[in-house]
Amino acid sequence: MDSETFERTRRSLHAVAELVLAGPQYRLSGTIRLRPCPGGFATTVEPRLRVVGAELVAPGRALSLGRTSCAALGAALGLPVGAPEGLYQDGPGVAADRAIEVDREAAGRIAHCFALGEAALDALFPAETPVIWPEHFDLGVTVDAVNYGVSPGDAYQPEPYAYVGPHTLRQGEFWNAPFGAARTIRELGGVAGLLDFLAQGRRQAGGA
Repeated sequence: MDSETFERTRRSLHAVAELVLAGPQYRLSGTIRLRPCPGGFATTVEPRLRVVGAELVAPGRALSLGRTSCAALGAALGLPVGAPEGLYQDGPGVAADRAIEVDREAAGRIAHCFALGEAALDALFPAETPVIWPEHFDLGVTVDAVNYGVSPGDAYQPEPYAYVGPHTLRQGEFWNAPFGAARTIRELGGVAGLLDFLAQGRRQAGGA
């Protein structure tokens, strides 16, 4: 898969996460928290929506994310779309009427990233519930003032990666990123490698 296709899909899915899932969910149910689901990601409360592969799935119907816009998706569902207001500064920077396009293979790679992250975070922090945040479109938990999670890519690193981000930055060889430490999913290999990295980050940050 070429990097342009992956980047276009990632930005498109980030836009759907923010404008179609998190924004309407916040206005209806008071939370922006999203969650991983088989094949993609979903809201946690009403409205009940899922992104699975290259489709937006609502009760009783599925809409293609092949070539559309968040505004068109909202109109098809009778759902006012838009970002959560007044909660954060970042986001995908995609207007509701801007064209989006999701490649099924690239979407599968992003879903796989979230699935690996959820498995590793559940194993390391069984008392926590991993959350996909629409601001940065990453999956993570915060424990003892340290963020742990995975990102499908961003301006810092264009490919999926795992991260450890202490609220107070640490010094040392392990800490290789401006926000803490990061390793690509490709480098880590799978759940075992991801779990080892996050556990090492926990120890380096002074956790248990």
